[in-house]
Amino acid sequence: MTTDPLRDSRALWNRARLDLDSDETLAQLMDRGEITAWRELYARARTDSRLRERMHRIVLTAPLALPRFWLAALASLGVSVDYDVSLPDYDSGP
Repeated sequence: MTTDPLRDSRALWNRARLDLDSDETLAQLMDRGEITAWRELYARARTDSRLRERMHRIVLTAPLALPRFWLAALASLGVSVDYDVSLPDYDSGP
C-alpha cells in the first residue's frame, strides 16, 4: 500500500482533502508540512512550472516559517530568485 505524503500531511489537519490548486492549501503545506511532504512538493515542482511559480509567489506574499529555504529550493529548480528581497514577517501576525 502506498501513501501520498501530501494527502497524509499533518499540515492539512483542517482540510477534508488535498487540493493543490488552492494557494491556501499549498501555503499550509509549505509552512507546516513534514519533510516527506516537502520532498513530494519539490518533486512535483520539478516538472510543473505553474506549481513553481505559485510557490514562489507564496514565499513572497505569505508569512512562512522558512521562506529562504523555499527560495533556495526554488532556485535549485531554475527559478530566478532574489535572496535580498523583503519577505513577509512571520512573527508580526495578522
